[in-house]
This record gives sequence, structure tokens and C-alpha cells, in this order.
Amino acid sequence: MKDTIPTAETASRRPEPAARGGRPRRRKLTFDRVTFFLAFLGVPLAIFVIFVLIPFGQAIFWAMTDWRGFSPDYNVVGFDNFTKMFQDDIFLKALRNVALLALFVPLVTLTLALGVAVAITLGGPGKGPVRGIRGASFYRIVSFFPYVVPAIIVGLIWAQMYDPNAGLLNGVLTGLGLDRFETFAWLGEKATAMPSLMFVIVWGLVGFYAVLFIAAIKGVPAELYEAARIDGAGRLRTTVSITLPAIRDSVQTAYIYLGIAALDAFVYVQAMVPNGGPDNSTLTISQRLFNVAFAKQQFGYATAMGVVLAVVTLVFAALVFLVNRLTGGGEGESKRKAPGSRARRAAAEGGAG
Repeated sequence: MKDTIPTAETASRRPEPAARGGRPRRRKLTFDRVTFFLAFLGVPLAIFVIFVLIPFGQAIFWAMTDWRGFSPDYNVVGFDNFTKMFQDDIFLKALRNVALLALFVPLVTLTLALGVAVAITLGGPGKGPVRGIRGASFYRIVSFFPYVVPAIIVGLIWAQMYDPNAGLLNGVLTGLGLDRFETFAWLGEKATAMPSLMFVIVWGLVGFYAVLFIAAIKGVPAELYEAARIDGAGRLRTTVSITLPAIRDSVQTAYIYLGIAALDAFVYVQAMVPNGGPDNSTLTISQRLFNVAFAKQQFGYATAMGVVLAVVTLVFAALVFLVNRLTGGGEGESKRKAPGSRARRAAAEGGAG
């Protein structure tokens, strides 16, 4: 057996000797390491502290004052604004409204977006290579088009379409023989105001998330779908067992972003129902905050509403992460790769047979 003679190259590969207690010896702080940490860790951290943490701390301070917004005078009132807020029936109604938006808008939007994405990418022939339907690029452009239009324009257009006297929607329904909708106020009825608002938000956002899911599905290995076809799985089973687990992280991210947009929804609501709708049925926290600050000049009270809205948003994001973890998300790379390896083995056995 030949003895190996250490060279300069092999010597450089030797691990550094451990310090006392078995701990690895720390590397010396060179100029390159210090500049790297300052550039890629210090600068982003400083930006986050200056533009996120400090303003949030200032908001908490102003939420505990009676500041009127247009003068330097104020008094510290402690938690009086928060106590007043949760005794305000209008604010509690706005809180319930945003809870409904956060519950239904992401669920409906992502369900429709996933259906469109699956149909475009996997809706081709049931035999042969997995491919999408013909004209997939055209359908992607058409579905994405509403998202290109600014939200304020979308709200104004749909407000005109919902107009009870000259709106296109009532005109179409009346032309179909439904005379009861001739002067129906979609945004003026308590029963239909919130569903009508939700429809517009979903219509405006579903195209973007459909394109997002299309890109995610494109990254799923084609042999997984081919193995599922060999096993006789249908389109629905393939979507549930392969597509959804493979794009789970994209769905989670989209749900959080959609939930944040639904909790705010200021642009759509202000464009369509600036007065909060019948009996405040479409009033949101951001809309209530805006009216209290600029109409009543109670900026301290309005800032307290903003703090509550930020906390609600953080709680919503935490709940999404928790549900994702409890339902099997984030279990590790090895567990996520296991179904794919089994599917590839099944595909190989089917090809050999």
C-alpha cells in the first residue's frame, strides 16, 4: 500500500484545528469579510430599521396621543385611542368587513387562478407528452389583462357598470328578460354590495396569480405527470396529488399577498363605494382610517387604527404559515423529493414494461 505524500494542495484542504472544547477556531476578520458583511448585511439591515422599524415605532407613539395632524401640539393619552376604537361600532363593522374580504377573496381568487393555470398548462391531449392547450399564450395574455389596468380605473369602470339607471349589467339582464333588474342598485343594497365588491377584486387580480401559477407549474418535472398517466390518474387526481404539493410554496406566498391586499382594499372600495356602502356594509379599516384622519382631523386616533390593521395583517400571515406547517408544508427537501423519486421509478418500470 502506497503512502500518500501530502502536497501544498492537500495540505490546504485540511480542516483547521479545533480550539479548546472541540469548537472550530473562528476565522480572522479580514478586510474582504468585513466589507462583505457591511455591504450585504449591514446596508439591508440599516434600510429595514430606518424605513420599517423606526416608522412603526413612531406610529405606536402617535397612536397614544391626541395629535390633530396639522399642529405641533399634542397630549399623550395612553391607550385611550385603542379603548375608544374597540367601543366604536363603525370600526368594529369595518373590522368584520375586512375579515370577510380576507376569508373569501384569497380563496376564490386562488381557486380560479389555479384552475386557469392547470387548464392552460396541462389541459392538452390526454395521451403523449404533457403539454398545454393550443393558444396558451393568448389565454395568458387575456387572463393577465385586467391586472394591467390600474385598480382605481377598474373600480371606476365597474362602478359605472353597476349603475342602477345606465349600467351595462342591468341593461344586459333586462335585455335577457329579467325586468326586476331594470333599476337594481348592486352597490346600494346591503345584500349585494359586498359580493359585488368581492367580484371586482377577484376579477382584477385572478389573472396575475394565474400567470404566477403557470410559471410554477412549468417548473414541475414532466415525468411526474407521465408517471401519473401510466398509473391511470385523471386530471383532477393529478392536480391534487402532484400539482398542488409541487407549487405549495407559491400558493402560500400568493395567499399572503392576496390577504394583505384584501385587508386593505382601499382603492377598490373608495372608487366604487366611497361612503362605505349601505349601513357601512363595505366599509374597510383603511377607509375608516382615512375619513377619521382627514375629515375629522383625529390623526392620533387614525394612527391607532393603522397600528391595529398592521397587527391584523401580521396575525393573518402567521396563521397562513401555521396552517401550511400543520398541513404538511416545510417538511424538508428529502421528504418533498421522495414522491418525485417514486414517480420516476414508476415511470421507468412502465416504460420497461
